Amino acid sequence: MADALARPATVSTTRHTGRPRGLRFAGTYFILLLGAAVAIVPFLYTVSVSLMNLTEANGGAWLPSSPQWSNYIDAWNEANFSLYFWNSIRIAAITVSGEIVFCTLAAYAFARMEFWGKNLLFSLLLATLMLPEAIIWVPNFITVSWLGRVGPIPWINNWPALTIPFMASAFSIFLLRQFFMQVPNDLWDSAQIDGAGHLRYLIKIMIPLSKAAIMTLVLFGFIGAWNALAWPILVTTTPDWRPITYGFFAFIDEAGAQFHLQMAGSVITMTPVIILYFFTQKTFIEGIATSGLKG
Repeated sequence: MADALARPATVSTTRHTGRPRGLRFAGTYFILLLGAAVAIVPFLYTVSVSLMNLTEANGGAWLPSSPQWSNYIDAWNEANFSLYFWNSIRIAAITVSGEIVFCTLAAYAFARMEFWGKNLLFSLLLATLMLPEAIIWVPNFITVSWLGRVGPIPWINNWPALTIPFMASAFSIFLLRQFFMQVPNDLWDSAQIDGAGHLRYLIKIMIPLSKAAIMTLVLFGFIGAWNALAWPILVTTTPDWRPITYGFFAFIDEAGAQFHLQMAGSVITMTPVIILYFFTQKTFIEGIATSGLKG
């Protein structure tokens, strides 16, 4: 008799506690879907408009009646994207290569070497992450202008001003340092027994183990160099080294009411970043998941 009376109470409790849990899951999925829509729909609309004709683009249509693939060719030719595209490739390649070298060395020093003032210096490095980017433009511009006057090659209107100031990234140093700190100390002890010093240990052991973090650095560095606009405009006066972002914004003024060509130019500008992410997304996610978790 007591069991019979207790059983409905158990079922009733389960039933009442199940509803809030289901509502929580539904609310979570709704928020995730809403966030995905906010992120994806503008991109899909940009691609859709880039394939429309002029009438459809200016008329507010959502889908093209017939894809106009020639829009990409027209935008490429009218905006002179070949020059700006090549400039951005060179700028990104030089910046990322230098960033890998300098940030890896600095991160290893902060993670594995002992020297006076290490913690204070690292704290000051992290403090620079709090500074707005525009604040450092003036001192950087003064520095690159002076180096161009006293150095063997000009910096303004040339690759040094566009790349060297960004080869030491505080965020990249922090990211790699956190990853290096997770490598067991036993590996360093074994390397010392074999006669390896810090540089050999870094090249032979640490870097191969840190491919995920380094690929994350590459992706962030490439995106930053590819999307740069204000600084390149500040240190260049001719199109010879101006990046694709400048070419795109100049093309917006030139295209005028040709909304479909503007969108085609936008797709051309963002395509390399999307391609790079798809090739590196697995390593990128692994690098983010395993870095920055240990202080």
